Amino acid sequence: MMAQDIFSEINNAVLDLQNSQLQTFERPLKKLAKLLRQSDLEIYNNELTQGLDLEAFIAESEKTGRGMLGSAQLAWPDDARKTLGLTLLLIEKLAADPGYAKTFSHHFFFSGKKIIAGIHALTGQLIIPFVRDYKSYIQSRGSTDAVLRPPLSRKVFIVHGHDDGAREMVARFLERIGLEAIILHEQANQGRTVIEKVVAHGNVGFAVVLLTPDDEGCAKGGEPEPRARQNVLLELGYFIGRLGRDKVCALKRGKLEIPSDFAGVVWETMDTSGGWKQSLARELEAAGHTIDWNMVMRS
Repeated sequence: MMAQDIFSEINNAVLDLQNSQLQTFERPLKKLAKLLRQSDLEIYNNELTQGLDLEAFIAESEKTGRGMLGSAQLAWPDDARKTLGLTLLLIEKLAADPGYAKTFSHHFFFSGKKIIAGIHALTGQLIIPFVRDYKSYIQSRGSTDAVLRPPLSRKVFIVHGHDDGAREMVARFLERIGLEAIILHEQANQGRTVIEKVVAHGNVGFAVVLLTPDDEGCAKGGEPEPRARQNVLLELGYFIGRLGRDKVCALKRGKLEIPSDFAGVVWETMDTSGGWKQSLARELEAAGHTIDWNMVMRS
């Protein structure tokens, strides 16, 4: 019961962090660090962090930068237990110095000019996976052993509305970095309904959902606002349920309303400068795909 209560609060802090703005991100970040220091977790935290040197890890990670903003990557060890421990120490360091948190996230999780975008990327790519694995570690009483899993599919399903240009840009980008884009209307119908086709082609390793302002809607009596098509939101929910939140990335293009219960799921702005390509590549890498960053930079 203890762990369940703590992790419920931790999840709430992470959701608040994912939805925060530049002026408000410090509070949920500090709350998260405080929750992770609960006395009931102390024995596990001591085991995870024993003998680890966070500053040496950061210094080694700095060496991976290739002189281009956003090219530096964290030099994680192969040992899953050490990775958890280093992330735990890192969260404490970021919470203790929010100014450093801005610099760190902008450097290692670059997602465009807005600093808060880096904070959100760090939350989605580092903190959310950490909380998932940390919870599993605690509940399995300190074991990081994993069951064997089949190889990750190189197929990526693209959920889209009426914005054909956005769909084609994402599809061609995925193909250039060695992945196979699955677009529903390009697949044979074989007498199936749309949802039957989605299910039939849902055996993919990742899904990219394009949120574009194709429809309008509002609460009864309100002013209509741009929204994504209903089929897009339906398929978004389907792939979150099938693949898990960490293997679904939404790209938002234009001004539109984001569903309120979408909080905690990674979404990126599909900007005109092409920064979304790096953001998407990072999400794919975090989900387990091997990414050729030279190809990303050329795309």
